[in-house]
Amino acid sequence: MTTDSSTGPPDGAAILDAMHDAITRYVSLPSAEAVDAVALWTAATHAQPAWAHAPRLVIRAPERRCGKSRLLDVVEATCHAALMTVNASPAAVYRAIGTGNPPTLLIDEADTIFGAKAGDSNEDLRGLLNAGHQRNRPAIRWDNATRSLETIPTFAMAALAGIGAMPDTIEDRAVVVRMRRRAPGETVAPYRVRRDGPGLNAIGVRLADWLSGHLTELEAAEPVMPLEDRAADTWEPLVAVADLAGGEWPVRARAAALALTAEADDTNGGSDRIRLLADCRAAFAELDKIPTTTLLERLKSDPEAPWATYGPTGAGLTGMKLGDLLREYDIRSRTLRFPSPVGQAKGYARADFTDAWERYTPSQNSADGDARPPLELAEPYQPYQPSQTRSDPVRLDQRYGLSRTSLQAVPPLTSDATAGTAGTASPTTTAQTP
Repeated sequence: MTTDSSTGPPDGAAILDAMHDAITRYVSLPSAEAVDAVALWTAATHAQPAWAHAPRLVIRAPERRCGKSRLLDVVEATCHAALMTVNASPAAVYRAIGTGNPPTLLIDEADTIFGAKAGDSNEDLRGLLNAGHQRNRPAIRWDNATRSLETIPTFAMAALAGIGAMPDTIEDRAVVVRMRRRAPGETVAPYRVRRDGPGLNAIGVRLADWLSGHLTELEAAEPVMPLEDRAADTWEPLVAVADLAGGEWPVRARAAALALTAEADDTNGGSDRIRLLADCRAAFAELDKIPTTTLLERLKSDPEAPWATYGPTGAGLTGMKLGDLLREYDIRSRTLRFPSPVGQAKGYARADFTDAWERYTPSQNSADGDARPPLELAEPYQPYQPSQTRSDPVRLDQRYGLSRTSLQAVPPLTSDATAGTAGTASPTTTAQTP
């Protein structure tokens, strides 16, 4: 086992710092929280036997040349048993996962697999990635040769890189990093596999050596989480690794979880039904009840909403489709009496929406009930700068309500601690990463 000092065990915080420095050396990420998230996710791949959930890492970009493939290169060189592909059949992936300590699946150009033209033909692969987020969710197939059922494991950590959003069921199980093209003046070091690969591999070895000695401890870990439900399941392995490392990493991990989850929620906006609930709230305004025709008119009048052209033909939201979408929340239209000249007509009562609004759109301020406050960060969400300094960890500790007394800033790594990260510093370049 390698160590980060001549006498002691591996220094987890120093190794994570080396991983952080390697990422920012070759890739420009949009925020400090995004860098921390990728570093922690990569580290977590080396402790897969300890996790109940295998978080996905989604690296998405709006256009080409935003660095997503380069970031995947860095992850490939430092994660556990990388299995890289740009296309794979579900059968091949099933067999590659195997049992015990599976490889880390890395899928580049994922937009060509799950895009509009190919999405329907790859539902099996999407189902595999969804099921593999949680342990003990195997696929079951009938083996004609042996005339018996075959149970195939699906549990494995996976990273997907592509242009645009991944399927929402995958992103809901993922740490989502939204890449962007570098601005003039933002520089990174050129990456060459032959020259820089061995240094990155060395970081992967250090991560494996450190975490392999703590699998039992990590399996039993129950870290305090700033998130709930599936988001907490996804981020728990990363936070557990950060807690094991100590230093400033426990707070940085939780800040990253809040920042990236809030960003993903703001970007995706939820399903069509969630969007409809929110827009219905705005359409009701001060009314206690509203005719269906008036509700449809108000929904369609918003130029930024999808309702004016909703549906496969683009004809717009109809009363029947409105009813179908709202019925999932046990909201139904009924005959109501309205002031003249409407009189008696089909419509919706505000009281029927209240429960759904409180459950599914709690971040919107409303007089209907006490809404949970939106996620907030101790620091504004800012682009990452290499010279950026961290906030005082004790103040962050208080902000996130953690009962922890050892959140002191990790000192800068010495040349010995960073040995093997990338070799001698290479000149920076303004050439854009792929």
